[in-house]
Amino acid sequence: MLRLGIVGLPNVGKSTLFNAITRAGAAVANYPFCTIEPNVGVVAVPDERLQWLAALHHPEKVTPAHIEFVDIAGLVRGASRGEGLGNRFLSHIREVDAIVHVVRCFDDTDIVHVDGATDPVRDIETIHLELVLSDLEFLDRRIEKLRKASKSGEARILEELETLGRLRVHLDAGRTARSFPERDDPAVSELPMLSSKPVLYAANVPEPEAAGSHSPYVEAVRRVAEEENAEMLVISARIEEELSQLDADERALFLAEMGLPDSGLDRMIRAGYHLLGLVSFLTAGPTEVRAWTIPAGTRAPAAAGSIHSDFERGFIRAEVVAFHDLKACGTMAAAREKGLVRSEGRDYVMQDGDVVLFRFNV
Repeated sequence: MLRLGIVGLPNVGKSTLFNAITRAGAAVANYPFCTIEPNVGVVAVPDERLQWLAALHHPEKVTPAHIEFVDIAGLVRGASRGEGLGNRFLSHIREVDAIVHVVRCFDDTDIVHVDGATDPVRDIETIHLELVLSDLEFLDRRIEKLRKASKSGEARILEELETLGRLRVHLDAGRTARSFPERDDPAVSELPMLSSKPVLYAANVPEPEAAGSHSPYVEAVRRVAEEENAEMLVISARIEEELSQLDADERALFLAEMGLPDSGLDRMIRAGYHLLGLVSFLTAGPTEVRAWTIPAGTRAPAAAGSIHSDFERGFIRAEVVAFHDLKACGTMAAAREKGLVRSEGRDYVMQDGDVVLFRFNV
């Protein structure tokens, strides 16, 4: 299951947003370190394709894909040295697939800012620096261990030492591991570096700015995201909080009144999938209609293995139809008549929205 860690400085709206998107009731209070242990909530991935397939097959159950959100306590300057219980908080980040970095883009004298005033770029740099400093501490231990081992003269160890030496210089300049030019080198990519985590910036704005007319604060976050080639979205934690208390019809009406095409949660999930290069394929029948999440570029046997290892081990072929073709035809039989249901072999690369039946033999 995909795990997204929600991070940021204290009092930027992290827990309010977490409550809204998970309805898990995480504590929210106007003082730093309200969140100490990470709150965890599992959210179904909205997918209208599942509902259409369910109407077609009338299955016993419908199973969407899921995302786990982890509300990690607010970090502060000095977290890498243990300030604000920072070492515990940093360890929680190590366990997630990607970071949702909530950035305060509003002024409110009633909500204390730990650094005195709103400044999105400074706030982002504070988080970056603490992750980098934690990585440097870890990297120094790794380098020292390699130095001792390098006395053997083994070429592989010496090459790794040189690479990590360059990485250390990069980090020491305050730059993140994900911006390191050699980040795909196994000596680097296999290290559990906090600052190598993919990042989605969530600019938390007041309600009137949710649908447009953004402040300079938002544009500052956008520039940072563009420089890092990161994902970024504008979201109002307060609006998401209100949406979480409405039923489906009321939510649609409220979004229309606000001039929003969809919820911040829906946009966050899409951005998270894009950030991590994930797609979904679908299986459908009278027993179950289900969405399965896989990395983009996954071949058919490995996709079958995400359902059950026997499917991959005994893979014969995949019977595949694109969802939009199936919907246009109305039924699987009609799609077959038009030649839109294809028989694909072991080299087929799965596409987002493929509706598939795997044939296998063990």
